[in-house]
Amino acid sequence: MKYITQILILLFSISSLSQETLSDLLKKHNTQSIPYISVQELAMPKTKAAILDARELNEYETSHIKNAIHVGYKYFNIETVSSIIKNKEEQIVVYCSLGIRSENIAKRLKKAGYTNVYNLYGGVFEWKNKGFNVYNSNGTETENVHVFSKEWNQWLTKGIKVYE
Repeated sequence: MKYITQILILLFSISSLSQETLSDLLKKHNTQSIPYISVQELAMPKTKAAILDARELNEYETSHIKNAIHVGYKYFNIETVSSIIKNKEEQIVVYCSLGIRSENIAKRLKKAGYTNVYNLYGGVFEWKNKGFNVYNSNGTETENVHVFSKEWNQWLTKGIKVYE
């Protein structure tokens, strides 16, 4: 009986150690002051949005959403965006790997007066995980996805993980 009790306690302990979900991760790191748009909604033909990639250049060159404009994160410059997107009411979707850095860039866009800004839920990882195509710096479809770090790679479940 003691043996069975120990097994039941062990099984209960293991089951309570469930892995953090994407939703949990985003709640932990984001303020959610920028509304999310799902990858399915962004992929719909009726969705006409400027797509901004808020990752670093090496990440963007490895893989990005088709027609995305690289704006970066570390060296983001609002004047660059203003010169490209003049209409402050145009729909803008910002993404990064998972949706954390992109929220910060989206906040800066809102502060600059852009009124129709969204954060891509789950970022390029969720885009690829849901079966949508990504493209490299030559504009060629690729399976490679820059995963930013070993800590974040668990969130990419489809494609080839690239670190450099």
